[in-house]
Amino acid sequence: MRDAPEKIKPTNAFYVVAYWLIKIYLFIVHPVKVEGLQNLPWHNVLLCPNHSSDWDPLIIAVHLPVNYRLHAMAKAELFENPILGWILRTLGVFPVRRGGADINAVKTAIQILRDGDNLMIFPEGTTIRNGVGYMDGLPPKAKSGAVMIGSRTDATLIPVFVDGPKKPFRRTRLIFGKPYPFKPAGRRATAEETQLAADEMLAQAYALGGQAVGGLPLNP
Repeated sequence: MRDAPEKIKPTNAFYVVAYWLIKIYLFIVHPVKVEGLQNLPWHNVLLCPNHSSDWDPLIIAVHLPVNYRLHAMAKAELFENPILGWILRTLGVFPVRRGGADINAVKTAIQILRDGDNLMIFPEGTTIRNGVGYMDGLPPKAKSGAVMIGSRTDATLIPVFVDGPKKPFRRTRLIFGKPYPFKPAGRRATAEETQLAADEMLAQAYALGGQAVGGLPLNP
């Protein structure tokens, strides 16, 4: 990454404390090899990683600069506990209800990017374990929401690969890809265009780690 523009501040002091505590813990228990940070702009970035474990958002967040101003979506059920909900919101996380279009979550995501902050969305919508979704048991497939949000905000879409499963004291790879160029044919992307782009970007994310979508080797 290029040097940070002047006057970029971390989200808040609580984020800074949590960032360094988690970073130290992961440095010991889940060491990470990071590649591709030079591909990331500082503003209006939409990170689109594969999702192999519950550790993924933390691993990605603490291997970006503490003042990168990263936000993320998380399943709404996590916010039902008021204490956990407060912690997540203070860290820049906001809820999304799965199983349908959550208009409030989409509006929040769009506003974050239009304000110049950065956002992380896992296109698969669930962790993928043994080649299927943990929540639904179905083969992995990208949801089109990330691309739709990116197209409405002119965000820089970045495919990201993170290894899984995570094992203590075993090095994990984290690879940030080059920006994914999405240019719809018309003024606004069609549903077919956004779904095709989402599928392609998810495939690119896995390919960064030499894998096909779902985690099998590309060249077994």
